[in-house]
Amino acid sequence: MVPALRCIRGACGRALGGFPGGFSSAGRPAPGRSWPLCQGGRPASTRSFDVVVIGGGIVGLASARALILRHPALSIGVLEKEKDLAIHQTGHNSGVIHSGIYYKPESLKAKLCVQGAALIYEYCKQKGISYKQCGKLIVAVEQEEIPRLQALYERGRQNGVQGLRLIQQEDIKKKEPYCRGLMAIDCPYTGIVDYRQVALSFAKDFQEAGGFVLTNFEVKDIELAKESPSRSKDGMKYPIVIRNTKGEEVQCQYVVTCAGLYSDRISELSGCNPDPQIVPFRGDYLILKPEKCYLVKGNIYPVPDSRFPFLGVHFTPRMDGSIWLGPNAVLAFKREGYRPFDFSARDIMDVIIKSGLIKLVFQNFSYGVNEMYKACFLSATVKHLQKFIPEITVSDILRGPAGVRAQALDRDGNLIEDFVFDGGVGDIGNRILHVRNAPSPAATSSLAISGMIADEVQQRFKL
Repeated sequence: MVPALRCIRGACGRALGGFPGGFSSAGRPAPGRSWPLCQGGRPASTRSFDVVVIGGGIVGLASARALILRHPALSIGVLEKEKDLAIHQTGHNSGVIHSGIYYKPESLKAKLCVQGAALIYEYCKQKGISYKQCGKLIVAVEQEEIPRLQALYERGRQNGVQGLRLIQQEDIKKKEPYCRGLMAIDCPYTGIVDYRQVALSFAKDFQEAGGFVLTNFEVKDIELAKESPSRSKDGMKYPIVIRNTKGEEVQCQYVVTCAGLYSDRISELSGCNPDPQIVPFRGDYLILKPEKCYLVKGNIYPVPDSRFPFLGVHFTPRMDGSIWLGPNAVLAFKREGYRPFDFSARDIMDVIIKSGLIKLVFQNFSYGVNEMYKACFLSATVKHLQKFIPEITVSDILRGPAGVRAQALDRDGNLIEDFVFDGGVGDIGNRILHVRNAPSPAATSSLAISGMIADEVQQRFKL
């Protein structure tokens, strides 16, 4: 069971949608269609669900899909603040299907990633979604990296990652002719896919099973329904009212939040624990020019340094044939700040005052300065890339897209590395399950995560 946490009343949060649809004769939405929402005031007709999922990214959509497939008699709705689904973390990631090698044995990350990768491959085959199992090399280019590489290999074996091999220079050249290295881990089970396509397929499954998706629904308030003098049956059966910034409402019995970059604010908004806080880190990618894409065949990663929190700059092939190089990891000045100068005063103040960012900065000062330097100067990033593929030059690359990672951080400046799920107490808190931290490899793990969430919802809410 999810542990009950002390609840507090908090500031407003930001989350998540509605577009035109239809009603059945019973005043509920016609199956597979979306609720029409009135403008302001009380809704023109009761819009109620047994379960509402807040967040239309890959984890929220996978969870909604899992819930409705298990409980087809329940009415389930997804609320998304944008006009389209899966456009933030899901739509801005590298597209890698991770094998599960990096994560601490017995951790949720390790278990869910290994399970999730197998489920994603199976799902893509069933749905005809294109993917490539192109593999990955984790390459040691310095002698001092070899012990860490060997330890990582043993970790991967403990996690049950399929097909791992330690290979020497000659075999590195067979896999990646232009890559130099002393030793590498060959991870043949790693692949690539378009995760937004996968997420939209989850949404289609959900709607075809009778679920409802409401977009343009930015959550402003979550509160208990106020009973009318006649003791409204809906107010008693659907005690939770979720209101958006336009004054539109839905009612429900239970809530699951998968709000990504806004998970802390939605938790606080519901009266539950605001910690861990979300700190947004922007990752900038470079793109290899098309005429140089022959230099890279599969994923090429550095040996991670446990002193630092991120994996480092790597080479990632994409489904469209392009090659992405990166990302770096720098503080974003806005939760959805995909450009260097995107800025939100509220987001920055929250990071400084509420999180342990200052402590994190002092603990990783040299790493942070180096990441900022690489973000500003292409030549610095290219110098790092040349350790693996010496033929790459500054003239071979272009600046590419960026993503923002929702990184949970505790008050002591420690990155929360594993998945975090919690609830609350009280009339609202005991009807809510929060997915508080779903970091990379959440996309890979999405189907496994959704199964765990469905188990927890069933147990917690006695569905």
